[in-house]
Amino acid sequence: MSMRPIIGIPCFAAERAGTRRPIYGNNQAYVRAIEQAGGAPVLVPLLESSESVAAICERLDGLLLTGGGDLAPALYGEERMPVCGEIEAERDAAEMEITRWALEARTPVLGVCRGMQLLNVVRGGTLYQDIVTQHPGSPRHDVIEHGRTHLAHAIALNPSSRLAAILGTREPVVNSLHHQAVKDAGEGVEIVGWSEDGIAEALELPGVPFALAVQYHPEELYATDEASRRLFAAFVRACAEQRAGS
Repeated sequence: MSMRPIIGIPCFAAERAGTRRPIYGNNQAYVRAIEQAGGAPVLVPLLESSESVAAICERLDGLLLTGGGDLAPALYGEERMPVCGEIEAERDAAEMEITRWALEARTPVLGVCRGMQLLNVVRGGTLYQDIVTQHPGSPRHDVIEHGRTHLAHAIALNPSSRLAAILGTREPVVNSLHHQAVKDAGEGVEIVGWSEDGIAEALELPGVPFALAVQYHPEELYATDEASRRLFAAFVRACAEQRAGS
C-alpha cells in the first residue's frame, strides 16, 4: 500500500479555451514537481461549504500555495491602487481559510510567489502592490518576456535559515515572475532571503514545524535546478513525517 503523503494544491477559477466553460485548475508544473518529489498531489477546488473544506483538510498531509494573481489589498488594510491587478475574491477567501487551518493544525506549508504573499497576509503582514511604483530604485521583477525558466538574478539567504540548509546554497539563482512582494512581515514571519534591491524573496515561520515560502517559481526550475528539487523533496519529506505521526 502506497504511503505517499497527500498534498493539497488549491485551484483558481478559469475558463476552458474554446468552450468558455467555467473550470477550476492550476499549472501542471506544481503537480509534476510534487509527484516527482514523492508526494500525491490533489487539486482542491474553490468550495462554498466550510464543511467540505474541513473534510478535505482533515485528509491532507501538506499544503502547497501557488502563484497567481494579486491578493486584494483590503486583506491587509489598504486601498487598491490602479497598478494592482484584478482581484479574485473567491480564491483569496478560500486560500486564506485553508492556510489558517494548515497553520493551526501544524500541517506543512510551502508557498510559491503569491503563496509567499498570502502566507504573510494571513499572519497580518502587508504587501507592495507594485514593486516599481512603491520601492523606488527597484527594477522590474516580472521579467516574463524571457520565459518562465529564465534565471533572472541571485538571492541572498540568511546563512542560518532553514531554507539555506535545505537548498544547499546561500545564493540561489532564480527566475522572477512577480510585480508584488512582501512589505512588512506578519506575526511570527521571518524574512530569510532578499534580492539585491532589498525585496523579500523568501520567508519562514520558525514557530511551526514546516512553513516556508519563496517569491520565485521553483516548480518551473525543477527539471534543471538542484536547489529547487531539494526544496520540494524537503517539503514532501515533512509531509510524509506529518502523515506518519498523525
